[in-house]
Amino acid sequence: MLNEIPSIYQIFLRHFTDKGTFSAAIPRLETIKKMGFSWIYLTPIHPIGEVARKGSLGSPYAIKNYREINPELGTLSDFRQFIQHAHDLGLKVMIDVVYNHTSPDSVLAKNHPEWFLRDRHGNTTRKFDDWSDIIDLDFSSSPALWEELIDTLIQWRDEGVDGFRCDVASLVPIDFWKEARQKVNRPENGQDTYPILWLAEQVHPQFLLAVRRKGFLCHGGPELHQAFDLTYDYDGFERLEAYWGGERPINDFVDYLYTQQTVYPAGLTKARFLENHDQKRAAWRFGQTERLKQWTAFYQMLPGVTFVYMGQEYAIKEYPSLFEKTPVNWEKGNHAFFDFFQRCFTLTQHIKQEAPEFSAKLIGEGLVWIERWGKKNYAALFNLETKQGEFHLPFPIHGKDLLSGQTISLEGKISLPLLPLIIEKEKP
Repeated sequence: MLNEIPSIYQIFLRHFTDKGTFSAAIPRLETIKKMGFSWIYLTPIHPIGEVARKGSLGSPYAIKNYREINPELGTLSDFRQFIQHAHDLGLKVMIDVVYNHTSPDSVLAKNHPEWFLRDRHGNTTRKFDDWSDIIDLDFSSSPALWEELIDTLIQWRDEGVDGFRCDVASLVPIDFWKEARQKVNRPENGQDTYPILWLAEQVHPQFLLAVRRKGFLCHGGPELHQAFDLTYDYDGFERLEAYWGGERPINDFVDYLYTQQTVYPAGLTKARFLENHDQKRAAWRFGQTERLKQWTAFYQMLPGVTFVYMGQEYAIKEYPSLFEKTPVNWEKGNHAFFDFFQRCFTLTQHIKQEAPEFSAKLIGEGLVWIERWGKKNYAALFNLETKQGEFHLPFPIHGKDLLSGQTISLEGKISLPLLPLIIEKEKP
């Protein structure tokens, strides 16, 4: 279990700076620390395959060699300097682990072709045809495959890596992840010798069913928590996507928050995000408007770990390519939104520490009421559709709005707030 409330800032090094290297990224680490983040998560840092490569640079998820550094990002010495600088600032570093598949020309495919999934003709294959730049590992092929992959994890642990974000972890046997955690963390007398953090990319439920219907293994969130500290909130995010697409009401997601609290293990379990390298930008979805502020504050107040993709804090709309060089245009960042993001992030991280208990309910169309309690009592009202007009509150609201600094007293008929209200409630 986690003994702190971490927050994760994702960096896609290719796009993080114009040079796209470890060395170029180092000067920006202090800014990430000052924002209040505790973790940096790096998309894959390993060499990219050339056979069946997509685009001119290829996807970092088509890995050629798990044991080496992608020379486009720098050298092993550069990586060590990056890790050291992060640690000096008090930041922890998580790297991407991609063990469902490799590139077709990977070192493992060359040296151990027997470790890969085969079609009926005996050719290496994959579970999904559109993943055309990779071939899938077969975890039932040999215990030696498990030993090699776990030894690779130990190699990067010993280089100073603090955590692993495991790509499509749902597709890899849970028994492998359990063995990997045991050998990497080396628990003794109830304490980990190496307190490595494990984050699983739990897949969308729709994708999970599609995999199982093809006859392949695919784990859901509660299964993954046998080995992982955190899982992606794709089970909830699928409901949000349906809401944003006009297919389902927002209450489907709000009600599901209660289900997650009761089905998943106690404690911090979910990485909450509005965007990542696989999803469209929040500013693209909501615009640089009050609606973006409502959703930013809303997801930061949810139970779990706040997960932010580079540039999100500046309301960057452009989506970095997986296959080409498209650096984040920091010059186009919205500094007014950054000020809001920073204030909101600092506030919600503090609230999560002081008030770990959580409940949420819908009190009107697009209006979500959240309460958090513990050492202090807090509440929040989010007008997620930024509707205008009047609304009759079902209960009075009294306290201090922590975003504006104003004392508020609302009851009866009110004007719908265009900005989120995060309130420290008055003591009874």
